[in-house]
Amino acid sequence: MRREVVKAAAWGVVVTLLLASLIVLGSRNLSHFDAALVAYTFAVLFATFGLTYRYAMWLQRPPTALYWKRGWQVFFKRGYRARNIGNWFKHIFNDIVLNRFIWSRDRLRGLTHWLIMWGCILAVAITFPLVFGWLHFESLPERPEWYRVFFFGFPTFSFPSGSIFGFVIFHGLVWASFLVIAGVMLAMRRRMREEGAVALQLFAEDFLPLILLFSVSLTGLMLTASYTWMKGYAYDFLAIVHAITVIFTFLWLPFGKFFHIFQRPAQLGVRFYKDVGQHEEAAICRRCQQPFTSRMHVEDLIRVEAELGYRYEINAPGVEHYQWICPPCRRVLFALAQGKLWQGRRGGVDLGVAPPSPPAYVNPAIGEGPLGQEDKNNFHA
Repeated sequence: MRREVVKAAAWGVVVTLLLASLIVLGSRNLSHFDAALVAYTFAVLFATFGLTYRYAMWLQRPPTALYWKRGWQVFFKRGYRARNIGNWFKHIFNDIVLNRFIWSRDRLRGLTHWLIMWGCILAVAITFPLVFGWLHFESLPERPEWYRVFFFGFPTFSFPSGSIFGFVIFHGLVWASFLVIAGVMLAMRRRMREEGAVALQLFAEDFLPLILLFSVSLTGLMLTASYTWMKGYAYDFLAIVHAITVIFTFLWLPFGKFFHIFQRPAQLGVRFYKDVGQHEEAAICRRCQQPFTSRMHVEDLIRVEAELGYRYEINAPGVEHYQWICPPCRRVLFALAQGKLWQGRRGGVDLGVAPPSPPAYVNPAIGEGPLGQEDKNNFHA
């Protein structure tokens, strides 16, 4: 068995055992744990092991491992700590809370992600503490119409069960279901109407997550309708169907598209990597002598490519490696190589000799590519 597999499995076991210990501790030695929810609990424990295993394997890949290491290094780099802490709050608010990077692509798509994300966050924040026994309610002996909230066995605040606050709290999963269903409907609309999405979508990656979210939300609402307006009609059947959809979703969680939910926060390190790189020494193109990225980025890229077995060393004076050539010059060299082939003269291109004129775009929209400002930064006249 490979070393990285053993390491990832060990992390999975440790994190799963830690969560199991917290369940026992938070439920006061299972005294507040509902045995009817044991299937949910084991599904979550399985998902925890799977997510941790896959995450640990992902972090051991050479590119991810280097970004992970560099992300922490640049975050705590002397002279940048105060700025990075401020940027951390800004990135968390813009990227995680608001999903602003998705809203900038398309407003309807941003609304879709926002509804699904916050519906799921609300559902998880309510469901997990209840299932694990971390959260429970007890009526006050002197005032039976009031409930007191206990968290990890410690009493917190009290509220009247018939109040507006109580209505909102006890129907939290209903509001979460409404948000998720609305987001799923918008996502389905995009999947069925936009040609670009239709051409690239796969059932397992694009439709199955939406079907699972819709099934969990709809069966949960049907349970509420059963005990609220139908006097418990078909409640047992609906409870089994709801349990099946929830458990299957948890079991599928580590293997499908939802894994990107856990990857996304780690990508904040890439932002700090780029932010710090912009203020550090720049990498100079060995062909046109123009800065095009950070020196740290080029050196790290050369190192990762060597670890992956890719060799892009160039036997040309003053060049050493292909990564020291900026992207515009790479396109020029590609065009020059094609020109030589068309002329029937096969051979290498002299990288050390600058062209008569620097690379330039004929398209009037200079640098306005899919990456926006990053495209503009990667252009030089």
